[in-house]
Amino acid sequence: MDYLNAFWVGGLICALVQILLDKTKLLPGRIMVLLVCSGVVLSAAGLYQPLIDYAGAGASVPLLGFGNVLWTGMKEAINEKGILGLFTGGFSACAVGVSAALIFSYLASLIFRPKMKQ
Repeated sequence: MDYLNAFWVGGLICALVQILLDKTKLLPGRIMVLLVCSGVVLSAAGLYQPLIDYAGAGASVPLLGFGNVLWTGMKEAINEKGILGLFTGGFSACAVGVSAALIFSYLASLIFRPKMKQ
């Protein structure tokens, strides 16, 4: 049942974003920023963690989940370091994921030899 919940919640998030792309004049970069900021706001309101508990990777993998990670890291760092944690918490919370994405994408580019579009 966990897989089914992750699938339909993640699919619903992606479908809503696709509708947003198709029906508005927002550029993809702005929609990505909107998703991350929405994840932060939903996490700050206490609404996103129950969704992650229910859907698992279906809610934590999309960009909304990245906003949740940033918020969680900032909240923990502010509790430990005070106001300085506002600036360092998000970086320390997402450093492993961002580093892994960079390393694996570089390795994939070495293996598959990507080419520029003509």
